[in-house]
Amino acid sequence: MEDLALSTFPCRIYTVEELLEARKALDAGYKHDLSIVGSPSFKEKIKEILSLIKAADYYDFLRTYIRKISEVGGLSQLREAEATIWLSDIIAGKPCEGARFVVQKAEQMKSYIDGKEYYIRGERSAVAKSVIFLEKLVNSIEDETMRVKCEDTLRQWREAKIV
Repeated sequence: MEDLALSTFPCRIYTVEELLEARKALDAGYKHDLSIVGSPSFKEKIKEILSLIKAADYYDFLRTYIRKISEVGGLSQLREAEATIWLSDIIAGKPCEGARFVVQKAEQMKSYIDGKEYYIRGERSAVAKSVIFLEKLVNSIEDETMRVKCEDTLRQWREAKIV
């Protein structure tokens, strides 16, 4: 089944036809072979972020919607047509916030593929879901130092009143 989905997932998701092709592949169980593009230090930071995402049991969700995480020197953002997250080294250097941000962008990509609002109002929903991810993460982390860092990140997002 995965071979069929692999052969039908589009290189880009820009046209209606490509969007429908992507949905069909995901419905068939397609998961991206997540690639990381960047410097060796960036890749190490992403490895830590991914370990947090795995700890909260969100890795399969991430691989469903995101194909690649690329290091950028500018603003971090989702590139919907590419199913790619452009991530700055600054955010990558903050593992709890980096994991939260990556989950937020995966949620936005899901909305994009589902044909739902993914930008502006849709981003608010994705932020709210990323805070739920942080709550689950805090309860999943065994390392006390990392748990405290993630609790602090969660507290900051709760206090921000964005969600």
